[in-house]
Amino acid sequence: MPSQTMVLPRCRGTLDRRAFVRSGLVGLSSLGLADLFALESQAAAAGRPVASNKALLVVWLWGGPSHMETFDLKPLAPAEYRGEFRPISTNVPGIEISEHLPLLAARADKFALVRSCHHDSPGHVNSTHTMLTGYPGELDEAPPFRPKYPDVWAVTNQVLGERVAGMPPHIVLPAMRYNGSAYLGQHLEPLVVAGDPNEPSFTMPNLTAAPAVRQRIGTRLGLLKEFDRLRRDLDSSGQFDTLDRFQQKAAALLTSDRVARAFDINQEAAATRDRYGRNVIGQRCLMARRLIEAGARIVSVDFAHVPGQKAFSWDDHASVWNIFEEMRHRLPVLDQVVAALIDDLADRKLSDEVLLVVMGEMSHTPRLSNFNGQPGREHWGNTMSILLSGGGLRMGQVVGATNLKGDEIIQRPVTPGDVLATWYRALGVPLDLQFTDHAGRPTPILPKGEPIKELC
Repeated sequence: MPSQTMVLPRCRGTLDRRAFVRSGLVGLSSLGLADLFALESQAAAAGRPVASNKALLVVWLWGGPSHMETFDLKPLAPAEYRGEFRPISTNVPGIEISEHLPLLAARADKFALVRSCHHDSPGHVNSTHTMLTGYPGELDEAPPFRPKYPDVWAVTNQVLGERVAGMPPHIVLPAMRYNGSAYLGQHLEPLVVAGDPNEPSFTMPNLTAAPAVRQRIGTRLGLLKEFDRLRRDLDSSGQFDTLDRFQQKAAALLTSDRVARAFDINQEAAATRDRYGRNVIGQRCLMARRLIEAGARIVSVDFAHVPGQKAFSWDDHASVWNIFEEMRHRLPVLDQVVAALIDDLADRKLSDEVLLVVMGEMSHTPRLSNFNGQPGREHWGNTMSILLSGGGLRMGQVVGATNLKGDEIIQRPVTPGDVLATWYRALGVPLDLQFTDHAGRPTPILPKGEPIKELC
């Protein structure tokens, strides 16, 4: 008999916390900020054919949120499927979601649910690639799992560029697993903000220096050296106008009052910070709203851990923890932060401008597993749910449906390519674009997929 305290093999594609931080920083660790700007010249051939003020804010539920506990509950299914939670009505007749999401239930007219997304990728690594690129299962199978095709964020950044001049276009809090720009180039990798905005000591040290300090470094490169973390000597005595244009752009970002203000979460009223929740997820989501409002194009928040959880993801295998105990910790936080984002974006007249997406790379099996009496669910991409709000899309509806057990799609199947095509349409990215890969071949931004007509 195996011991109940045996060490179980780590789920493929799952990194421990230290390895996760290392992999999340790989895209920026070998290049300085000025180098990233310089690499922009490599993108010139593709051009930026359209101007758009649209933005994307993603609350990424890495590990795979079970649809059976969140947005597609099955109260009439057999016990081994339906689990412990029950659905509640929302303010849109006919739409029900988890009892642990009451704030969202009161705002169902402000979001849309896709309940029929599906893919065949079985693991975290290939599922992430499938969901973020539309190309199935193509990822290097060793850390840091760099994708072979550019993700939706890199494509959007390449095509649309800065939303507001001088504001970093692509930011992640605290990092993202398995995403990347592939052959589009490292200049499209995100700015990583790894700190916890809920900590009183939180700062972006390179962006929130005192005004006098920022003024002084306007003619120096000392802060630039600190910011891009290169271990090399830079000429700290050179004048700003002697720098090349890429270094000037980097220094301008570092001395920008707009950027510094955006990262100063202490400017928010205490009531607003309370509304998001005084925890790392709540304050990162509030920071994401601040960054979007200040002009960032794409901001993603990795929703990994809340107080009381054993988990650092939504990967609820029976062999590691009790899915219902973990969901009771995390669902109220998800409810609070997403409701706050929906309200905040509406209050600031940004709902049509900003597409808010809540999703992970997969779901988990409709049929429960059992490990020594502990319930859980395993990897599953055949039926999964996605929440979208704003972005000019049609809200207050559900697209697609699954059967009584939640394990088959019975209405309106939707592919990852369809989801990404919907994002691209909402953001203003032409769907017929192609880029040249490392082998010199023209490669479409999506292999296939059409915008979800019910939403667009």
